[in-house]
Amino acid sequence: MKQKSLHLICLITLGFLLSAVTLSKASAQVKPPLIPNTAAGRRLGEWQRAYNSGDYDQTRKFMADNYAKAVLDQSPAEVRANNVFNAVRVNGKMTIIAIEKSSETEIVALLETQLTELRSRLTIKVAAEEPHIIAAISLTSIQPAVNPGAPKLSEAKFGQWLDSYLKRLTAADVFSGSVVVARNGKPIFQNAYGLASKAYNVPNRIDTKFNLGSMNKMFTAVAIAQLVEQGKLTFSDTVGKVLPDYPNKEVAAKVTIHHLLTHTSGLSDYFTPRFFETSKDRFKSVKDYLPLFVDQPLLFQPGERMSYSNAGFMLLGAIVEKVSGQDYFTYVREHVYKPAGMNDTDAFELDHDTPNLAIGYTSEDENGSYVPGPRANNLFSHVVKGGPAGGGFSTAPDLLKFTNALVADRLLSRPSREILTTGKVVYAPGIKYGYGFFCSEINGRRVIGHSGGFLGINSELDIHLDTGYTIIVMSNYDPPIAQQIVTKIRQVIPEG
Repeated sequence: MKQKSLHLICLITLGFLLSAVTLSKASAQVKPPLIPNTAAGRRLGEWQRAYNSGDYDQTRKFMADNYAKAVLDQSPAEVRANNVFNAVRVNGKMTIIAIEKSSETEIVALLETQLTELRSRLTIKVAAEEPHIIAAISLTSIQPAVNPGAPKLSEAKFGQWLDSYLKRLTAADVFSGSVVVARNGKPIFQNAYGLASKAYNVPNRIDTKFNLGSMNKMFTAVAIAQLVEQGKLTFSDTVGKVLPDYPNKEVAAKVTIHHLLTHTSGLSDYFTPRFFETSKDRFKSVKDYLPLFVDQPLLFQPGERMSYSNAGFMLLGAIVEKVSGQDYFTYVREHVYKPAGMNDTDAFELDHDTPNLAIGYTSEDENGSYVPGPRANNLFSHVVKGGPAGGGFSTAPDLLKFTNALVADRLLSRPSREILTTGKVVYAPGIKYGYGFFCSEINGRRVIGHSGGFLGINSELDIHLDTGYTIIVMSNYDPPIAQQIVTKIRQVIPEG
């Protein structure tokens, strides 16, 4: 799937990542507001009906007929309608809970999803003349606000709320997976939902192994930082200095390890037509991936901007192998997983039987479009063996062990850990990328971690450095359900 990397997941879910702080079911007590009888208000009502229809063709036709050409030039009706269709499947219908601004040609509404209970702000501007086409439209996140007077849930009530919330999502068939919430390294909630194998009716367990997607990038970054600590590398080293025989001379001369770690290298991705046309059992070692991108020219000059690149992290895996003298998988097993006590984490090969491994299930094709009917397994879509950029397997408890080892500076010295987890480049408003970690601030508190996703794969690790909370959601369903759940947990998590 060309775009189901973390890059695309974050773009899909960004509108919900920083939603307003609310307690569960709070909006159910709010009477829906009257929509003003203005040109903009009428368009808002039409937009809501199209959004909530759950009908792709109806939504696409509404957008094609009523959006200005300039709006559709930014993103065509087909793409917009597909995004809406997928969003409704995961989040439920959209309820208007407040009108924040209204005039004849502009309206701003506060919205909440009925199923996942996430909030966003919709702004619609219409042309002054008939037929008042939609000249501009945006659906954006709401910066969370601290409410000192809001009630705080006890850990027991938080657990009851979260279990009820997750059971509701599971019953709606939008979630299958495991969830751990910990404070100061110890779980305050852990449970599993749905099935690891639909064919054999095997339920997920808290220790079920789920595909990590792009979360492996954290382990690769730790490995690079360990080698820097040992004096075998520097972050400013060029690819050519470490890999003198690297065939792409422009990459070798210009791209540094810093560029690779921050996705500012200009390297293209390896999710190319060649990748999708090749049998996935051909990709088992780091060197197997290099031909997919080694001859490609740089998309831009290194350091010029950020463009999420799985190829960059695959190249980092090759650097780990060259400098350490071990193959990548052995190195991370011995120097990351073993010291952290992660006994259920590895790049397990899908052509071998691994106990307690979840099968991924998808409702989408490789372009992200919905496929009607029962979910299909992803065994023929995914690589047989993951690597430095993603695709390994782990459990929610093992990710908590990784978190505990990281923050206790058992994998790296504290200065090195802070280098990795300090934002270097802006990814999106409120979100930066460090070295293999996303870094953000919520209510002035630091949160680091990483997400992962592909067809039938979605996961997120959320490490709250200042409060001691860790949120882990792993799923064998499509993105962005893990990110939606983490966002809601952020809103309700007890502070006391």
